[in-house]
Amino acid sequence: MASTNDLKNGMVLNIDGQLWSVVEFQHVKPGKGPAFVRTKLKNVLSGKSIDKTFNAGVKVETATVDRRDMQYLYKDGTDFVFMDSSTYEQLPIAAETVGDAANFLLENQEAIVAMHDGQVLSVELPASVVLEITYTEPGLQGDRSSAGTKPATLETGYEIQVPLFLDNNTKVKVDTRTGEYLGRAS
Repeated sequence: MASTNDLKNGMVLNIDGQLWSVVEFQHVKPGKGPAFVRTKLKNVLSGKSIDKTFNAGVKVETATVDRRDMQYLYKDGTDFVFMDSSTYEQLPIAAETVGDAANFLLENQEAIVAMHDGQVLSVELPASVVLEITYTEPGLQGDRSSAGTKPATLETGYEIQVPLFLDNNTKVKVDTRTGEYLGRAS
């Protein structure tokens, strides 16, 4: 149990038997009446977001979320197989749970797997990853970085927009949260 005064972004709460992650929160002290905490919560399993208001100082039940460093090994049918870096135990995770992270996963890549009571909640990747462009149309002479963008297919099969001057086999840095091109990898 924790008080609403202890809320932090990323904290997982157990409300009515469902797990909700705190996306944002705000302590409000109106001039008249008691203080309260306005929160935006996201359902850990379904991804649905809600706004919920708590009275200040009210106890809320927190959920223990175990975050483990794991290594992505391979895809087995629709499942993604991860290995716990400390115990070497292999864990198949459904494609629905992996979600958009699948667009940026390469074999032997490190990820953080969040679990609660043995159930996998999510797969978290680093903020950016380095991937190679496997196919893009050739750039034209005179193309500059500010001239525009073109589609490029990455080695994972995911397509992003890149500057016109980039060619095939170029390694690029990609933001795993938005899927945007961040720059060439050094």
